[in-house]
Amino acid sequence: MPDDETFDLAGCLQRVRERDQIAARELVEHLYPLVSRIVRGRLPRRVAEEDLAQEIFLKMFSRLEQYQGSVPFTHWVSRIAVTTCIDHLRAQQRRPEFRWADLSQGEADVLDAVLTNERDVTPDDALSARELLGKLMDQLKPDDRLVLQMLDLEQRSIAEISAETGWSQALVKVRAFRARRKLQKLFKTLERKERV
Repeated sequence: MPDDETFDLAGCLQRVRERDQIAARELVEHLYPLVSRIVRGRLPRRVAEEDLAQEIFLKMFSRLEQYQGSVPFTHWVSRIAVTTCIDHLRAQQRRPEFRWADLSQGEADVLDAVLTNERDVTPDDALSARELLGKLMDQLKPDDRLVLQMLDLEQRSIAEISAETGWSQALVKVRAFRARRKLQKLFKTLERKERV
């Protein structure tokens, strides 16, 4: 894989525009770690990672003439990757309403411990808690899920999220606030169903 400092991105892009297949392979090799990281972090259910990465690269090559150089090329490719992942999440059918019965025993135990404050959640419960969070986040809209995942789970800054998604920093903050409220509402709905 080419090193970031030694890789001649401008020269490679020029050769790709001239239909140089070797340059196209070099560009994919150079960008694959970035695209792979984005896909893994936002991989929609039932979509293979390699298939999604390949789709992102196809979009990148088909839109290469649109790249004007006003932003770093890696940011431009990141936006294509994030948008493609969001599009796949939107295309998936929404799950039916999430219920207490949908939880595994470990997830139910973790949720019960949190709701009743009878015991602290142990490190052994961390996996169940993560799975529960994943199930609750699956109920959110793709944009809401993305902003919470990047901000709260990946600990990315508002500026980083803005650069990767193309959203303004104000929009990132508003989406995060609204997404947290929706997640809290889902959690409370699940809590009410458990008590019934």
